[in-house]
Amino acid sequence: MLTDIITKDLKVIFCGINPGLKSAGDGHHFSGRSNRFWKVLHQAGFTPHEIEPVKDATILDFGYGLTTAVERATARADELSREEFDNSIEAFKTKMTLFQPKYIAFLGKPAYMAFSGEKQIVWGDQSKDFCGAKVWVLPNPSGLNRGFMLNDLVVHYRQMFCAIQ
Repeated sequence: MLTDIITKDLKVIFCGINPGLKSAGDGHHFSGRSNRFWKVLHQAGFTPHEIEPVKDATILDFGYGLTTAVERATARADELSREEFDNSIEAFKTKMTLFQPKYIAFLGKPAYMAFSGEKQIVWGDQSKDFCGAKVWVLPNPSGLNRGFMLNDLVVHYRQMFCAIQ
């Protein structure tokens, strides 16, 4: 199981779709060898250095946190059912209401689409708040997401970083 790295009043909570098997197994977010999250976060300006997955909790030092939309670990996010998203909505809303982040950054469209009920969403800043937080939808940094090269990911994440400063 993967534990949230969260505290009250974060600037941004980054919300992955669900844990990968390696991350769930070792208890550290985005620890899969091909996952580009930590590299992208640093290159986009969120952190002054690339955080090692085993030191994932240090993300709190920068005002950011980590959570997932669905707790169940899978090899691929597309293994999740619609029911798993539906069953996760209330717990996620309760968590966001309790911790009150300023921004929620959904990493990939599936979780935000399931949680918001929106059928068509674009990358970036969303027009509707979620549990009082502003929402950004960023491309998933998983190595399985071949639609986005490293530089493309950095561009999207940097847009958010610059907009929230």
